[in-house]
Amino acid sequence: MNFIFVLAVGLIAGTISGIVGTGSSIMLMPVLVYQYGPKQAVPIMALAAVMANFARILAWWREVDWRACAAYSLPGIPAAALGARTLLVLPSHTVDIAIGLFLIAMVPVRHWLARHDLKARLWHLALGGTVIGYLTGIVVSTGPLSVPLFLFYGLTKGAFLATEAASSLGLFLSKSVTFQRFGALTSDIALKGLVAGASLMFGAFIAKRFVLKLEPETFRLVMDAIMVVAGLSLLWTAATS
Repeated sequence: MNFIFVLAVGLIAGTISGIVGTGSSIMLMPVLVYQYGPKQAVPIMALAAVMANFARILAWWREVDWRACAAYSLPGIPAAALGARTLLVLPSHTVDIAIGLFLIAMVPVRHWLARHDLKARLWHLALGGTVIGYLTGIVVSTGPLSVPLFLFYGLTKGAFLATEAASSLGLFLSKSVTFQRFGALTSDIALKGLVAGASLMFGAFIAKRFVLKLEPETFRLVMDAIMVVAGLSLLWTAATS
């Protein structure tokens, strides 16, 4: 029943994130924390995110901007490994609080970024990849930060979805390898990650047909609501544990 519940939420999360470019981790993480606890949930989600991003790359392969991808991911990959190592020494209670506060804080940050007509260049992507990469190693999702960065670079629709996924893939691979090296990604956790990742992958392909038909502002508001609810649920878990 645990696997069925995770699969159902993962399918919904994968479909929505395949449309708006982020959100799968934000929606699925509270479920994983509830089912398996925060220390297991983070490496499970890291492996699932690798699979989800790989699916988005396959769906939009021809539209990847490889220059932008390299600028973002080359400094971001080692930064993600450092962030993941930092996470492993933190207590579970602190992880819950950190993730919850981070998700809630991303709502005003996203609106602040949207109000400023910023234009990103390759060096902005490199700087952003370093900072966001480190945060990606610690918290479950930094999509609310990486999404506007690639949009400000000028990518839209399929090119945005593909390039953001290709750039994030390296970060989550780095995070997963770090977890495995330090014993946090056992065979049991890997199996749970594969189950969650499979549902996210399937949702990504479902989403492709809807990308051109949806109003982006509607989904940005949906993402705000999801981040607040997910963040509050994690804070509640920390307060009651």
